[in-house]
Amino acid sequence: MDITAAMVKQLRDMSGVAMMDCKKALVECEGNIDNALDLLRSNSALKAEKKASRVAADGVLKAFVGEDYATIVEINSETDFAAKDSQFINFTNEVAEFITNNKIEDINVLHESDIESKRKTLVQSIGENIQVRRLETLSYESEMNSGLYIHSDSKLATVVVLSGGDEALAKDIAMHVAATNPICLSRDEIDQDILEREKAIYLTQAKESGKPQEIMDKMVEGKLNRFLSEVSLVSQPFVKDPDTSIEKLLNSNNATIQSYARLKVGEGIEVETKNFADEVAEQLK
Repeated sequence: MDITAAMVKQLRDMSGVAMMDCKKALVECEGNIDNALDLLRSNSALKAEKKASRVAADGVLKAFVGEDYATIVEINSETDFAAKDSQFINFTNEVAEFITNNKIEDINVLHESDIESKRKTLVQSIGENIQVRRLETLSYESEMNSGLYIHSDSKLATVVVLSGGDEALAKDIAMHVAATNPICLSRDEIDQDILEREKAIYLTQAKESGKPQEIMDKMVEGKLNRFLSEVSLVSQPFVKDPDTSIEKLLNSNNATIQSYARLKVGEGIEVETKNFADEVAEQLK
């Protein structure tokens, strides 16, 4: 019997289990959805997926820098306590080994590899939601210079690729990116939605000043230029020498930035804030 995408989706909606596991179960049960659901319930997959709804905003970053690519991957747990567990650490080391031996540009490749079964086993063992959440991979020519910076707690990592310069310069700029979190490489590459949102704020502020239109236009222009210089990487003052911009630093070393990536553990995940009494009550349950 042919296993259709609609059947896989139906089983996914019923079980909450990953698509690949749903398809395998349907194949084994010859397309019978009820039998496939029973099969999933009998193994660890369903138990692991039940925990997937719980927020996993802690964890660590693992990275690899090679001759022609660099990868940073985020591996999440629910708590810092679990992130320090030896089993979790061993799992993250296995993920690191995988990205070292394989150039991965799509997180789904990890989800469909042996890493996924190991993740589910870890969920059962630790009792927390563990996720391989996202990754960034930069490809580059072998003659280019790459620099990696990982913060001491492994929760913030950056990589920078340069044409020209050297590895030391690339690492210095990677450290700078970690500290300043630029949202674009240069001002002409900024997302227009972000720019328009900032401009609308400055226009509102200018109108409240009650000044003539030409003065308000200059006020808005000045604030936009200041904003762009603060969020554009090459326009920022170098953290190790604020009197020198990144652009001047690059020019003095005959270098240009080809690409960069920055990941921070838990970034973009909404975490529910609980008071102490709520936490105690939850533990008592």
